[in-house]
Amino acid sequence: MTTRDDDLRVRPGRIQHGNRSGKGPQTFVGEVMRAVKKAGHVGNSFRSSQGGSRSRFGSGRRAAVSIRLRSNARRVVTKARVVRHQGTRFRSTLLPKHIAYLKREGVTREGLPARMFDASGDEADDSAFAERCKDDRHHFRFIVSPEDAAEIGDLKTFTRELAADMEKDLGTRLDWIAVDHWNTYNPNVHLLIRGRADDGEDLVISRDYISRGIRDRAAERITLELGPRTEEQIQSALEREVEAERWTSLDRALRDISDECGGVADLEPGPNAEDPELRRLLLGRVVKLERLGLAEPGGPGCWTLKPGLDETLRQLGVRGDIIKTMHQALSRTGSEPDVTRFALHGEEPSDPVPGRLVERGLDDELKGAPM
Repeated sequence: MTTRDDDLRVRPGRIQHGNRSGKGPQTFVGEVMRAVKKAGHVGNSFRSSQGGSRSRFGSGRRAAVSIRLRSNARRVVTKARVVRHQGTRFRSTLLPKHIAYLKREGVTREGLPARMFDASGDEADDSAFAERCKDDRHHFRFIVSPEDAAEIGDLKTFTRELAADMEKDLGTRLDWIAVDHWNTYNPNVHLLIRGRADDGEDLVISRDYISRGIRDRAAERITLELGPRTEEQIQSALEREVEAERWTSLDRALRDISDECGGVADLEPGPNAEDPELRRLLLGRVVKLERLGLAEPGGPGCWTLKPGLDETLRQLGVRGDIIKTMHQALSRTGSEPDVTRFALHGEEPSDPVPGRLVERGLDDELKGAPM
């Protein structure tokens, strides 16, 4: 039987882009594995209908995880936001207020107010920069946080070299100012870039370069400065991640394994030679997640990760930074707080609790949302 092309009937429908909630598998294999588990299949293996040979979904999966975790490349975390200017009043107040916050007291190594710097010196004229940006369509905000920032020491030189790399990549001179902060888990740099190229046109940066290019350039720059990570440094960094209350590379590995196995992080040893040290680290991490209420045991060597794991751990990381800020602020006052008078947020104390404001901060330094 033949079918003519004009017999084909297409009924338009909504294009599906997979799971939008982020609570289930994010790959095709993950979707298949979850479907067959709902149908009653146990395990991660199938027998082929031809010859009975065994095939495994995700062959080499743990080897890939091991390669990624044990890479000797220096690691950098970047955050970015494009801020559009809307209205005259918005343009004239938004950037100066953000700059004033970035220069607040307590973010430097010495706990003193910070100073903005630029390509030419350590004391940039931030007021002039804000004035130049006033009539632009937008400006860029970047946070660059190298894992080994404390070893670099001079983040200003690092930032200037990174900005020069960006200028070569983007094919234009950049008008920028920056400040280095030392009041969080990892020291970081806040980089503000004017949204106008050197030809006077709007500066448009591709999403891929914003999300990955700057991070990769920064990692190259750090690796050039400090050299590749040694085995001892890699192992030490992974050991610290086991008990960390923040989003880590071990968590990303566990999520990838869970996604490949239909929503279950299967850490049972496989038949092939594997990295026993990596399995020990992943087991230690998933036990930590279980104590935090973010993972549930689902059988021997298996755990189910809670939805929203990454966001919850990132919020825990923010909480840690807030606590560090509080301790720094209290230490600057020279007084010892009476911890017996502390009250937990959300509780209703029986008696009024006296207190004093010791520090102001932001929950999101890119958006400027208050704590």
